[in-house]
Amino acid sequence: MNINPVDSAIKLKQQSHPHILFGTEVDEHSSGEQLLLSMYDSVQTSIFVVDVLQDGDFQYVALNPTHERWVGIRSEDLRGKKPEDILTAVDAAKVRQHYADCVRFGKTISYEQCLQFQGVSTWWSTTLTPLRDTNSKIYRLIGTSSNITAAKQTAQAREIQAEGAQMLAAIAQRIQESLDLETILYQTAKDLRQCLKCDRILIYQIKSDNNGAIVAESTVLPDISLLGKHFRDPCFQGKNKESQGRCCLEIIEDIHAAGVKPCQRDFLASMQVRANIVVPIALKPDLWGLLIAQYCYEPHQWQQIEIDLLKQLATQLGIGIQNAKLQQQLKQLQAKLTTHKHEQQAQVKQTDKFQALVLNITEKTRDYGDETQVLATVTQELANLFQLESCYIELYNTDCTVVSVVHEYAANQPTYQGLTRQIADFSEIYQPLLQKQHFQTIEIVPGWHPQLLVITQLACPIFDAQGMLGNLWLIRPIQQMLSQSEINLVQTLANLCAIAIRQARLNATNQARLKKLEQRESLTNKFLRKLSQELRTPITSISLAAQTLETVLSPTITLDEIIPQLLQILHNECGRESKLINDLLTLTYLQTKPEPPTLIPIDFQTWLPPIVESFRDLTSCQQQRLNLMIEPGLPRLETDITELERIVTELLSHTCKYTPAGQSITVSAQFTADTVQLSISNSGLEIPTHVRSRIFEPFYHISNNDPWKYSGTGLEMALVQKMVRHLGGSISVESGHGQTTFMIRFPASLS
Repeated sequence: MNINPVDSAIKLKQQSHPHILFGTEVDEHSSGEQLLLSMYDSVQTSIFVVDVLQDGDFQYVALNPTHERWVGIRSEDLRGKKPEDILTAVDAAKVRQHYADCVRFGKTISYEQCLQFQGVSTWWSTTLTPLRDTNSKIYRLIGTSSNITAAKQTAQAREIQAEGAQMLAAIAQRIQESLDLETILYQTAKDLRQCLKCDRILIYQIKSDNNGAIVAESTVLPDISLLGKHFRDPCFQGKNKESQGRCCLEIIEDIHAAGVKPCQRDFLASMQVRANIVVPIALKPDLWGLLIAQYCYEPHQWQQIEIDLLKQLATQLGIGIQNAKLQQQLKQLQAKLTTHKHEQQAQVKQTDKFQALVLNITEKTRDYGDETQVLATVTQELANLFQLESCYIELYNTDCTVVSVVHEYAANQPTYQGLTRQIADFSEIYQPLLQKQHFQTIEIVPGWHPQLLVITQLACPIFDAQGMLGNLWLIRPIQQMLSQSEINLVQTLANLCAIAIRQARLNATNQARLKKLEQRESLTNKFLRKLSQELRTPITSISLAAQTLETVLSPTITLDEIIPQLLQILHNECGRESKLINDLLTLTYLQTKPEPPTLIPIDFQTWLPPIVESFRDLTSCQQQRLNLMIEPGLPRLETDITELERIVTELLSHTCKYTPAGQSITVSAQFTADTVQLSISNSGLEIPTHVRSRIFEPFYHISNNDPWKYSGTGLEMALVQKMVRHLGGSISVESGHGQTTFMIRFPASLS
């Protein structure tokens, strides 16, 4: 009989169960038919019928009552549906493969498989028998199944128990062998996944505030690895939960089952998880992490044997983690002790070298006192001792506003030699240094470099009880801060530099003072020699005049012409001697701390002309032209009239003395650049530069052929300079282009 499988499927709705089984019409009232129907309905073996469609697809036809009871699906609800309509995608793929194998081989096949029905996993031992039509084409499969869940679970429990015991022993062995924690966790995850035959095992370590990372993983999903990922379970609530302080047990058989919170479902679904169990790993008194087992494609009913095994493994892992932690602490302690020992040895060697360096610097400071030599030794020895890129010393100016590098020793080319910095531009650096505190920093070298260059800089202040002197800088071409002991050693050298610098400056000051004393002694001796000469000259004239007077008093000589001349000589020389003594007294007075001058405001328009006019007869006699120029509106000047009058008189006398006949002398007063300026100039005479620098020296004469040489004391110009300074002014000489000018300036604040 030729039967169309499609037509057969349509007619099933009107056919009874025996028709479904065999595809033939039977007499329902015959005893054989009744027997088949009774067997179909009452047999304890599950029976199901599957049609093979023309396109090769499969479609369910019916279930016997026994199968209905086992799977919880009515035959009427199953009829006409495909495997995907009643099974999970994974289970549907499994059964399709078995159906296809039966059709492909064309004979009865048997197999065992685990299927999910309404969220419950059951194991089945199934036999598939193909039915053929008149053309020997397979159009239907008859399946008989036996529920072997209990036996399977018992066998699995025994297997899990045996493998679990082996795993626990293996973990204990690894702990005893003191293997590293990473190896223990990885091997445990691998063995546990093979034992449970699940899809993924994770070991999650909590870092802080329930945040953590996956530190070990074994999975059948190579494209979805969670190893090293950081995440936090947003819900951490399970279907079953046992509180253990901060610890908890979480069991989820199906994320789509009732009771699973949406946040938990979304979180697990994002990791492609269907069933999940979480067991805490305790590290007393805290929670170290979680041991997680997962099924990714289908729900899973967790057995008590699986839960107990996970708990035992978590406990054993806690022991292993504690042991690994102790081992790590022991190794760290041993490494720390070794490092400390090496550091102490290196520090002892460095201290010995440093003590030798300090002794060397101390000896050089004591024996030589050469600042340059001491600083050069310090920078070079420090650069060699600490393997520096550069070591340099910078010194402050007097008010500590500017600092300049005075000496540098560099491994390659000097970088900082001669560098000058404004303190205000680097206040964050120099503020602690000026407070006598060291400054240390790590910086990235600016500019373009093939590689990132990082340097360590240390500056120690150079100071003593008298104040700040400078800083000692160390530039190290590595990212390594100097220790406090090293900083203390460097500061010791900085203190020695302060001693050397201060001693060198003291020596320089003493040398300068000694030289100044020698110059002053030389000037004093020169002054005394000139003074002796100046004093001897009038005394000689007086002595000669007295001797002559004795001679002329002889009765044989006429006195009418000689006596007046001798008396005139005596008078002139006595006056000159008296003026010399007065000038000496005035000069000595002004060189000490004189009393402040008596200031009286004067008007140049009325005060200056009479003084100038008193020289009119002298200039006329010497055939010189005398001019006076006073700027209109010249402000009054508060000054000592007596000293200012003597200043003008001495300068006019000096100018008249050296001005050739036929030349002019000009006296002018004007207001220029906030100063009152009084000038006395003459024409026809230029004073060389080397003479101008000595014109205010006592007893210095511009020309040795001076016809009026003996008309003065030689102290006039020295007195003029002293008196101008006593009045708060300044005096200078300019000479050139046939003209010489003396300029006296008084600040306008005195006017």
